[in-house]
Amino acid sequence: MTNSLYLKQMQVGPMENFVYLVGDSSTREALVVDPAWNVRSIMEAAKQDGFLVKGALITHTHFDHVNGLKELLHATDGTVYIHKNEAEFLRGMKTNVKQVEGGSKIAIGNVEITVLHTPGHTPGSECFLVGNNLISGDTLFINACGRCDLPGGSPEEMYHSLNRLSDLDESIILYPGHNYADESTSTIGEEKKSNPYMTKMSLEHFLKFRMGR
Repeated sequence: MTNSLYLKQMQVGPMENFVYLVGDSSTREALVVDPAWNVRSIMEAAKQDGFLVKGALITHTHFDHVNGLKELLHATDGTVYIHKNEAEFLRGMKTNVKQVEGGSKIAIGNVEITVLHTPGHTPGSECFLVGNNLISGDTLFINACGRCDLPGGSPEEMYHSLNRLSDLDESIILYPGHNYADESTSTIGEEKKSNPYMTKMSLEHFLKFRMGR
């Protein structure tokens, strides 16, 4: 159920990261998506809205998305949900880490979050589908997509991940991992019209267009 969904977007840090609070407005519990840079302000925002932070959802383990995780866990002793392909990068937090995979369901109060495994930027990159909302991390941006040339990246996997996202309902609201556009949100339908990486081009064309191959 998502009729009591609470979803808050915040921009933090020098790399224009978006951090999200996702929770249930009836139980007043929330999870932080990609806690980074300024955990104090994230926790204060939750407190001001009357929510108790119960843990974190991790789209991927690049430093700019998880550099506040230890501080968050120290403050909450919550649970971290991360794709199994990247759980090794969170060594030392085993008691707090719960490994998930594509199709996993995560509940916060009565709100259900579906994990979509979208490798390409990293092996364990994942998006979180909550009702009619998609939190996409560094997989899909507004009019762009994530880099594939960093360690663990794969343009071939990114191609297939973006094609799967393009099959989602066009009304779904997109919440990206960085503020790289004039607007802070979009929709799957708008991205299919304006984002060149969402046009279901051939793999050969994608590799040439994205990687210059």
